[in-house]
Amino acid sequence: MTKLINFFKESYDEMVHKVTWSKYSELQSSSVLVLVASLIFALFIGLIDISFENLLDWYYHNL
Repeated sequence: MTKLINFFKESYDEMVHKVTWSKYSELQSSSVLVLVASLIFALFIGLIDISFENLLDWYYHNL
């Protein structure tokens, strides 16, 4: 039981005193970057999907 208590004490000490946390503004800019990149990727995949759908519709209707 003492090992478990010691583990939690050391974990708390490390999280509070030894970890460097990012500033809120850095987190915001990183989040915006991820959001924009995700939207661009989703649009790209959507365009590919629509293109393949139209191509296959054209192919199957002209057989």
